[in-house]
Amino acid sequence: MPIVRVEMWPGRTHAQKQELARVITEAIVNIAHTTPEATIIVFEDVAKENWAQSGVLASDVGK
Repeated sequence: MPIVRVEMWPGRTHAQKQELARVITEAIVNIAHTTPEATIIVFEDVAKENWAQSGVLASDVGK
């Protein structure tokens, strides 16, 4: 059973997450030769103050 975790900043709409779930599931089914029913996708919104790149918090970028 494939489990795909998608972590991203907050702000995506319900419709965007629906579309992501659809296309990610489709890709997993086609490439991993599994079924949609066996594919789980977990969306997690991560606040910018909990995300850093190159040693800089995303919440500090542009300040």
